[in-house]
Amino acid sequence: MNISMHQASAPRFVNMLNNLAAILDKAAAHAEAKKIDPQVLLGSRLYPDMFPLARQVQIACDNAKGAVARLAGIEIPKHEDTEKSFDELKARIAKTVEFVDGVQPARIDGTEDKDIHLKLGKREVTWKGMQYLLGFALPNFYFHVLTAYAILRHNGVELGKHDYIGNP
Repeated sequence: MNISMHQASAPRFVNMLNNLAAILDKAAAHAEAKKIDPQVLLGSRLYPDMFPLARQVQIACDNAKGAVARLAGIEIPKHEDTEKSFDELKARIAKTVEFVDGVQPARIDGTEDKDIHLKLGKREVTWKGMQYLLGFALPNFYFHVLTAYAILRHNGVELGKHDYIGNP
């Protein structure tokens, strides 16, 4: 049995984004229980030159919607990066999940050899669809979801591997 480009992308993004939303729920509950200002967690980072939690969540969403839109050949929805609370980040995740879920599988399937052009800083790259999805989009997405998890775990939120992986 072959796996399709849609099966390798959209459901994976949705699963992990839903896990990320549940992780944010645990972070909010942790902040409330420990009397921690939520802004402390939202601004936390693993190292001074890394993005804080809120930005990690934003970038994870951007990666998911961007990958699906590029593969499907449709416009990427724009989000303003103004979220300042757990609820606002969860709303962004929900909008991203709604978008990803709304793209018909037929728009993504068959894009293995589609040229995907991307500007990364000062350089421009071109990948074939499969190479883009498996070699760039998914690893980048998982990096930011895992970094958000690690920031919260480092700050004492009781999380385990099951929170990250969820029910795949």
